[in-house]
Amino acid sequence: MTISSTLTSKLPSVGTTIFTRMSALAAEKGAINLSQGFPDFPPDARLLARASQAILTGNNQYSPMTGLPILRGAIASLVERHYGRKVNALSEITVTSGASEAIFDTIAALVHNGDEVILFDPAYDLYEPAVTLAGGVCKRVTLTAPNFRPDWQAFAELLTDKTRLILINTPHNPTGSCWLAEDLESLWRAIASRDIYVLSDEVYEFIHFGESAVSVHKHAELSKRSLVVSSFGKSFHLTGWKVGYVVAPAELTVELRKVHQFVSFCTATPLQQALGEHLTAEPEASTGLASFYRQKRDVLRGALASSRFKLLPCEGTYFQLLDYSAISDLDDVAFCEWLIDQVGVAAIPVSVFYQQAPRDQRIIRLCFAKEEITLLEAARRLSEL
Repeated sequence: MTISSTLTSKLPSVGTTIFTRMSALAAEKGAINLSQGFPDFPPDARLLARASQAILTGNNQYSPMTGLPILRGAIASLVERHYGRKVNALSEITVTSGASEAIFDTIAALVHNGDEVILFDPAYDLYEPAVTLAGGVCKRVTLTAPNFRPDWQAFAELLTDKTRLILINTPHNPTGSCWLAEDLESLWRAIASRDIYVLSDEVYEFIHFGESAVSVHKHAELSKRSLVVSSFGKSFHLTGWKVGYVVAPAELTVELRKVHQFVSFCTATPLQQALGEHLTAEPEASTGLASFYRQKRDVLRGALASSRFKLLPCEGTYFQLLDYSAISDLDDVAFCEWLIDQVGVAAIPVSVFYQQAPRDQRIIRLCFAKEEITLLEAARRLSEL
């Protein structure tokens, strides 16, 4: 008997992620890669210098499991500065190896066998596997194009005595939509009398194009039973550093840390040191992200304005959705493969973010966290269709 014949997968429906597949195809064909969400421009040189200094002359051993004090203190100041929320750096902030670990830890800590977790589709592909591994069951509210607004009546109908966790994401990947303050209030009214927690994925929190970001941090009642996940990778163009953090009430933080200590224990010490020093010395570092990415969004949208693609609204993140129904009847996975092969541009099919995508939806996602010359050349190729 072979090993494979006795192995039962805990994630039988999970294969290689669409991001890996499309990036590999783009590399193979020499296509412009607007699929995977990583910048192609350098981070702040001052931050890189601090990281170099920390590696060469600083502490390269384990950090405290909860994160270096300098970084947790800087995060507390960041949260108060942006949202007016005072949090305890010692008992309410945990540094993790990326937002992905933070999300996984939270789900593993809170979700028990048979518990139900509500997601808003399209949802980032990490969420459901983490729930499945924890023994939970996902139930989904479908967001529909072009605005992808939550349907709170549909949401209320999914609530049961088994509902344990609500997973929200704003600004939203992959759609670029942003929740409104009334959405948070609708969520709170629906769960206030129930024993339900919220995991708020806010990794794109500083990349919003409205007047101000909507965050669980700003909702006094909701924040008392929520874990808010953030990402320095997204905020400082450092996706390869994999440094994230969770802000949560002390009693929830205790449970989160029970999992965190056995998943990664701690995050790279010199990178934490560099980020802590950078946030302390450059407190304004996160304030310019919205205008920085708005300019890139507008370059891409302007360059595609005369194309046959329909541009959907983009209120935040660094992702732009395109409706290609006027161009092709191919499903979105096949269309993205065709784009790479025939046009030389890599995108992400939006259907992969749904449990069941709307039947005739023809939408792809482009990442505009790229140099302007890259965006203009990609748009030129796409506009020839």
